[in-house]
Amino acid sequence: MDIKLSTCFLIVDDQEKALAFYRDVLGLQVVNDVSFDGMRWITVSPPSQPGLQIGLFTPNENPNASAADREAQAELLAKGLLTGVIFTTDDCDATFETIRASGADVVQEPMDMPYGVRDCAFRDPAGNMIRFNQPRH
Repeated sequence: MDIKLSTCFLIVDDQEKALAFYRDVLGLQVVNDVSFDGMRWITVSPPSQPGLQIGLFTPNENPNASAADREAQAELLAKGLLTGVIFTTDDCDATFETIRASGADVVQEPMDMPYGVRDCAFRDPAGNMIRFNQPRH
């Protein structure tokens, strides 16, 4: 059996701000930006991994969620308690400086971690944790 990750999702409070961050700051490519049935389907992809898409959705983009579920999700998002992603980079320090220069919310400056990576972290405009790892050799 050969399985691969194709799509993961991040909950955001403002799709335009999220799109600007992931596209303009991180350099991800927009794969889909489609409106239908009162929803907006946005996915972005790292240029070096075109088969992997990250969906950027507000709590309102889930047609199966109740109003109470959407409200709870929005509250957790506001606290920074929802999802995040970890990217791999070949230069953690340079990646950090580029993202910091954009005004992104710094959580952790680059540091060597005991589990074998150099790592830094930011919050995206919605508060999701975004980490960048560089394998140490």
